[in-house]
Amino acid sequence: MSQFVTAQKRTHYCGDIKESHIGREVILMGWVQRRRDLGNLIFIDLRDREGIIQIVFNPETNSDVHTTAHRIRSEFVLAVKGRVQPRPANMVNHSLKTGAVEVTVEELEILNESKTTPFQIESAGDVSANLLLTHRYLDLRRPQLQRNMMVRSLVSHEARNYLHNRGFIEVETPFLTKSTPEGARDYLVPSRINPGLFYALPQSPQLFKQLLMVSGFDKYYQIVKCFRDEDLRSDRQPEFTQIDIEMSFITEDDIITVMEGLMAHIFSTAVHKEITTPFPRIPYSEALSRFGKDSPDTRFALELKDITDLIQNCNFKVFQEVLHRNGVVKGITVEDGSRLSRKDLDGLGEFVSTYGAKGVIWTRVQEDGWSSSIVKYLSKEEMVAITERMEASPGSILLFAADSSRIVHDALGNLRVALAQRLNLINKEKLQFTWVTEFPMFEFSETEGRLMANHHPFTSPVLEDLPLLAKNPAGVRARAYDLVLNGSEIGGGSIRIHSRDVQSMIFNILGLSEGEARSKFGFLMDALDYGAPPHGGIAFGLDRIIMIMTGSESIRDVIAFPKTQKATCLLTGAPSEVSAEQLVELSLKILS
Repeated sequence: MSQFVTAQKRTHYCGDIKESHIGREVILMGWVQRRRDLGNLIFIDLRDREGIIQIVFNPETNSDVHTTAHRIRSEFVLAVKGRVQPRPANMVNHSLKTGAVEVTVEELEILNESKTTPFQIESAGDVSANLLLTHRYLDLRRPQLQRNMMVRSLVSHEARNYLHNRGFIEVETPFLTKSTPEGARDYLVPSRINPGLFYALPQSPQLFKQLLMVSGFDKYYQIVKCFRDEDLRSDRQPEFTQIDIEMSFITEDDIITVMEGLMAHIFSTAVHKEITTPFPRIPYSEALSRFGKDSPDTRFALELKDITDLIQNCNFKVFQEVLHRNGVVKGITVEDGSRLSRKDLDGLGEFVSTYGAKGVIWTRVQEDGWSSSIVKYLSKEEMVAITERMEASPGSILLFAADSSRIVHDALGNLRVALAQRLNLINKEKLQFTWVTEFPMFEFSETEGRLMANHHPFTSPVLEDLPLLAKNPAGVRARAYDLVLNGSEIGGGSIRIHSRDVQSMIFNILGLSEGEARSKFGFLMDALDYGAPPHGGIAFGLDRIIMIMTGSESIRDVIAFPKTQKATCLLTGAPSEVSAEQLVELSLKILS
């Protein structure tokens, strides 16, 4: 057997072999996906990052190579030299891009053998998540995950190209920084050199990118790791990646226009999907009113309709109690009501209880009126008016929730998405971008007993609302904007405060004394005194964008080495204990 690997180089990736290569000699290297030993002929599917090619060992071509090929098993690493041949017409595999050809092997080298893997690479989707994460280096051999990583790489590359070509400067900001309030929990790093003091890993480069605007870098970007110590879910990880952007001397329209161009560019170049701009814009209050969420999925209807004004004089006790508490009554119309059985309808109450609602009131609309337990409490005129408001017709089902505005929006906003999924109302191929604008500047925290920044404390108020800061801060709107894609928030940003006086007012409203503001944000306040320009920006969640691009179910499928829902790495065993000597060096003690 010829040992040719060190002397000769790979000529092609496995997945790149085409009919145009027929008759050519090629050198391929990769992993054995599948082996079929027919005695006289041995067929192997050889896999690399670009795909799979069938290679054939024939004793008439090289008997020594054929004998060696009997040793080959799944996931062995091979190097082969051979000639590209057409497959017989009746053996063409139309599911493979290389399915019309095969390589007859003339020379072989087994570069490395493999133990039997704990799961089959090609069918790893049926394996437990913990087993896959423990052997992530094997999980990443799966073609789908390799494709995800390649799409991610291409998106990062094309984002840099787009921003560089528009005059943006890439600037790195520190990972070891100061812990600041008004966000999720920080990951803290103890300082050995400064005993008892801690760095924080950045939740975002927010303050640094604002300082860069003060420094005169009027177009900044960075593809950067960020860290938040928070409860995890399918679209959240403790360390995540942002495309972080800031610009000076601009308005909201300037940022939105450039960012829409960025989205169109990366979707076109990475997954060949053309995006139409400009994207629709919906004020925050309208998003809540129509969709129940500030991250609305607008690919389907099922919009919320407010009937509070239509039931003011009805005799239904549940509605009247809600009206007495200044609550609201809203509903959703399901056009083809026959698709929901009585059992389905009874189960909706349990679904909305998760969001604080006490239940769902439903009625079927028929040719001669309503079929519902609440008919006896409503007049014919009230039912006709509600039917018209709900844009319902015979065969429709009306679903109502009655409670505080927050609970009704939360319950129906999530119910409409669950119904759309159950009734197959969502076009999975559609990409629906929506800007949500004019968020409230503040929200009241029941646990803190005070106003909190809805976005972050450096967001500028809408200029015409500035007089309200002193007398009605809860009514102030923020110059903030989120970009939503198919019901997922993929980016958020705002125009920032560039006046020290306004920033001081915001800190005061948030309950920060002058001394606390100086302690936590003194460096920013000082910078605002030295000619800070008007500026604003946005940060996109790269992981979420790739998740949607690739149709992945979990954010873990687009991150090379993710954590579990308990923020652990099953591959490396992190987080782990450290030695007593290390703790002493850091002046730390573990409390049992």
